[in-house]
Amino acid sequence: MDFRNGIGLRPLGSSAAEFEQDLLSNLYYRRGTTVESASAQDAYESLVLTVRDRLAARRAKTTAAHYAANPRWVYYLSAEYLLGRQLEQNILYSGTGEIATAALKALGVSPEEMDELDIEPGLGNGGLGRLAACLVDAMATLDIPAIGYGIRYDFGIFKQTFVDGAQVEKPDDWTFQGNPWEFPAPDDRQTVFFYGYTSRDESGRTKWIPGEIVLGEPSHMLVPGFGTETVNIVRLWRARGSESSFDLERFSAGQYAEAVQEAVRAENISKVLYPDDSTELGRELRLKQQYFLVSCSLRDIIRRFRLWGGPWTDFPSKAVIQLNDTHPSLAIPELMRLLVDEEGLGWDEAWLLTQRTFAYTCHTLLPEALETWPVAMFERLLPRHLEIIYEINQRLLEEVRSRYPGDTDRVRRMSLIQEEPERRVRMANLAVVGTSAVNGVAELHSKLLAETTLHDFAEMWPGKFRNVTNGVSPRRFVRIANPALSELITTALGDSRWVSDLDRLRGLERFADDPLFLRSWRDIKRANKVRLGLGDPDALMDVMVKRFHEYKRQQLKLLHVITQYHRIKDNPNGNHVPRTILFAGKAAPAYHAAKSIIKLINAVAAAIDADPAVARYLKVVFPPNYNVTLGELIIPAADLSEQISLAGKEASGTGNMKLALNGALTIGTLDGANIEIRDRVGAENFFLFGLDTPAAIALKSSGYNPRSYYEQDDELRAALDAILSGAFNGVGKEVAESLLHWDEYLTLADFRAYVECQEAVDRAWQDQTAWTRSSLLNTARSGFFSSDRTVSDYASTIWHVEPVRVARD
Repeated sequence: MDFRNGIGLRPLGSSAAEFEQDLLSNLYYRRGTTVESASAQDAYESLVLTVRDRLAARRAKTTAAHYAANPRWVYYLSAEYLLGRQLEQNILYSGTGEIATAALKALGVSPEEMDELDIEPGLGNGGLGRLAACLVDAMATLDIPAIGYGIRYDFGIFKQTFVDGAQVEKPDDWTFQGNPWEFPAPDDRQTVFFYGYTSRDESGRTKWIPGEIVLGEPSHMLVPGFGTETVNIVRLWRARGSESSFDLERFSAGQYAEAVQEAVRAENISKVLYPDDSTELGRELRLKQQYFLVSCSLRDIIRRFRLWGGPWTDFPSKAVIQLNDTHPSLAIPELMRLLVDEEGLGWDEAWLLTQRTFAYTCHTLLPEALETWPVAMFERLLPRHLEIIYEINQRLLEEVRSRYPGDTDRVRRMSLIQEEPERRVRMANLAVVGTSAVNGVAELHSKLLAETTLHDFAEMWPGKFRNVTNGVSPRRFVRIANPALSELITTALGDSRWVSDLDRLRGLERFADDPLFLRSWRDIKRANKVRLGLGDPDALMDVMVKRFHEYKRQQLKLLHVITQYHRIKDNPNGNHVPRTILFAGKAAPAYHAAKSIIKLINAVAAAIDADPAVARYLKVVFPPNYNVTLGELIIPAADLSEQISLAGKEASGTGNMKLALNGALTIGTLDGANIEIRDRVGAENFFLFGLDTPAAIALKSSGYNPRSYYEQDDELRAALDAILSGAFNGVGKEVAESLLHWDEYLTLADFRAYVECQEAVDRAWQDQTAWTRSSLLNTARSGFFSSDRTVSDYASTIWHVEPVRVARD
């Protein structure tokens, strides 16, 4: 029987009655219970299995189509995927919304309760992981054969709580009840080596003799496309101890902890996303994670390549491997090791295949964020890879010396090895050298990447450097997150094709001066604020949601909050525009400066709440544990989007795109994708302030003195003095002192321009018709920022892949 063409597979019904029957079958035969004794969790998992079965049927057809086409595949390597809840999205993508709701109601089950039981996978943290999720979604929607590779973290990043205003991290045990969306595949385990030493065999080939062996056990989650039959996958690796990792002799002697210590050490690799790297052991665990991901993934990619056969010369024409930042850049020496040591290819042939296969996305301009690892740690943990990196580096530096004779500084800068103050491996340099294409993620970012951060490489290989501006999924962040706005847009445009063709939003512009339409638009925004339930729905909702980092300048927003607080206290009967200011986001556990800002925000919020004269105009809220699920409530409710990083520091941003797409007006600097948003939505619909990148560089170069701004600005001085005097429960003095004495990100230099821009926001808000018109135009002109467009750009300019259509029944 030929299952590749679907013969012999039972068709799944498309009616509510058939869906109900399938749901009951899953309850009985796969959950092992009955309607009478089923729990809510039983009902939820039966629903998931019923929806998953329909996607799995499409996955079988997708696999058959891919097998027949033998295309070039995209393999996307990412340390994180911030997928969000799966149930509502998969019901939408499977087209089972109406029949699933009808079946659940017939069985007396609440669809809303099922949504609440759906857990957000703890596989990501911030923009990097959410971008990865948006891109794999878009690849499936555009019928591009692709697999996302990542790690199946047991505990994700962490759950954020507040104790006395301070961030406290709790484990995110997202798989406590299991994960019914995934398919385990223990028979596809891969073997991963660590430590040990290298030697040469009789033929002169290098062999790695490991000191530790870990197994990588895969599972996969389905990634359906919207409006298409394609279903791709994300394959996730979980670390397991080898068969010999359990010591029965010790266990029998009562040494229970010692008996399993090897297994525990192995399984720690996939326990937590980004383990705290403030200790040597934590840093080593991070490096182990990165190698574990690429070793398992490359062996799986090679396994898939061999399914079709063909010589190694065909490998780059069948696989393009995209490195999402430097975390997976160890894939470059790992592929070289596999080709040279295990497959017996010559160095030159293997290096050509490697360079032609890989592409690299750089997500930062911050020098401190360009990953490096101590050579000593590399030598201990990955001895063979260090030898390969040394060989790559020797050949690279010979080429640099040949191209630029006598330029020793250039040789030092481009070397894969940093010599001082400690010998370290430069992962970004490795990623550039070992790939065929390097891209930034916004026009400004890509320009600065080539002109500053990676200038030497861009000068040597200008053809490698590209731009692909980020994008976000309109399905997740409008269709699902903002259903009322989605329905209004569909009605206005006449159909729902905009959901997968976001440029069609331009059609909304004809309603920009329609009073009735603008009233409907405004009513939906207010209803979204009511749904969020944080603050007065008639007040301006001023939102800053993003990972906490000093360059993102949450501290600048906080200085504005304190200034507003002082203005209202000084003139309680003035004409103040009511605002709810919402902060959300997490700080890395070891990032104490960012955690201090969080604690100060909560202290200022408490002081405002305790002052009735101020609280009627101003409210600061900080809901804990920001994630995709919470973002889907906050983003549709936002009136003002805070994108206030120092110009030249943010790579792109995707939160700015989500907020603009949902009709929030941006207040921001000329940084990251803000520039492209402003260009598209119109300068009159964007609140611009602050230094641009050349001005910021010039100010720092001239000897920036933050204290001079403090001395010259009464309101700035009052805000900082209030913090220093302990006015906010004694919290935040270190934040103020850092700004006064260092201020790495020019917060004080931009303060006055920011406050004046916020005054322009207040004036604009008082004309609700004009504000709503600008809100509508932000949405109408944000079609460029679809992740579908981003993937199309990658496919045509970097990956050179074609879609494979999967036929409908």
